[in-house]
Amino acid sequence: MAKVQINVRVDAALKKALDRYCRSHGVIMSHFVQEALLDRLEELEDIEDLKRIRHEPTRPLAEVLTDIGLDGRV
Repeated sequence: MAKVQINVRVDAALKKALDRYCRSHGVIMSHFVQEALLDRLEELEDIEDLKRIRHEPTRPLAEVLTDIGLDGRV
């Protein structure tokens, strides 16, 4: 996968904390930031999925149990 550079301005204290963390844990900063961005994008997609799921029709548990042959027995 081709790599491209992005530029972002962050609070000086955040940059200092990031530098300190990466140095103390032997982590390359670009890898850390890339993983953090991927995690955040996945979280946002999950939130959108939850919004869609909330509007799906539901069925009573007893009906589902009957359909799968448990007739109300769990």
